[in-house]
Amino acid sequence: MNPQHIIISRDIAAELRHVVDDVRPDRLFILTDTTTLRCCWPRVEDNDALAAATMITIAPTDEAKTLDSLTHVWAALQDGGATRHSLLINIGGGMVTDLGGFAASTFKRGMAYANVPTTLLAMVDASVGGKTGINFRGLKNEIGVFSAPHTVIIDTLFLRTLDAENVRSGYAEMLKHGLISDEQTLAPLLTFDLDNIDYAALAAMVERSVGVKERIVAADPHEHGIRKALNLGHTVGHAFESLAMAEGRTILHGYAVAYGLVPELYLAATRCGFPAERLHQVEAFVRDHYGHFAFTCKHYNRLIDLMRHDKKNTAGTINFTLLGAVGDIRINQTATPADITEALDYYQG
Repeated sequence: MNPQHIIISRDIAAELRHVVDDVRPDRLFILTDTTTLRCCWPRVEDNDALAAATMITIAPTDEAKTLDSLTHVWAALQDGGATRHSLLINIGGGMVTDLGGFAASTFKRGMAYANVPTTLLAMVDASVGGKTGINFRGLKNEIGVFSAPHTVIIDTLFLRTLDAENVRSGYAEMLKHGLISDEQTLAPLLTFDLDNIDYAALAAMVERSVGVKERIVAADPHEHGIRKALNLGHTVGHAFESLAMAEGRTILHGYAVAYGLVPELYLAATRCGFPAERLHQVEAFVRDHYGHFAFTCKHYNRLIDLMRHDKKNTAGTINFTLLGAVGDIRINQTATPADITEALDYYQG
């Protein structure tokens, strides 16, 4: 996978012109969902570099991250005369960048694409790192490829378009980045006022959080080793997310990650010596800002089965990324169903 080219933008119009001039595509396409078409596209549409673009729009939310939506994008590219020398610019949240990146990476065996993330989650996680894909048969990101975008343009001006729930969703990934980085990165994340957002401070924290992920991806582009650090909170979190999807009570990805951090840090505390004080501090932050994911002990077997489908696993063994301390990353940690049950009991309180 090619190295990432990530731009923390102060002038998105100029950056978009630069990307188009650099690729010099024979056809230009822009992918949005209906929400970003309404809320975000107006902030960039008056740009001569995009004047000839063909617009493609799909339904919003993770429920639309499907084979049907992917087929719609492929068909629009085909009908619009796209070739290997074309460019697709994905403007939207993580669903748009994941699905658009996969569509571009597989159409004609690969055309260039660029990401313009418009949600906090997409800025610090989904749009960075070259993971693309769709959900399939009730499982998150089951089908996809590693394929780096030509460019990721991150402009925090879009953060002001977000509601509180979507800010919190992205913030959970920033919290994870702090946990796998160092105390200096984590400390301000645990004291930031999410009810009265200082957008200048948030922008600086976003840049630092992107840097954490960028360094890890550069060291391990295809997730053979240290990149698995980015999965902290995700083994349980994805199971929560898939259960919610199956039961028709979809939750935002970042909320699932926040919920997943609590039982996984409990496993870290009991198995790797992660400090109890830090566990309780993160747990309190999650409960205060994200609430509680509702399930009962009757769901345990289903949740454990969902964890077995996680892509990090080998031969059915459930693998976790755990921590010995903040920044002390322990990848490929296994846990038995009894261990996981104990961690879920802890989460339930």
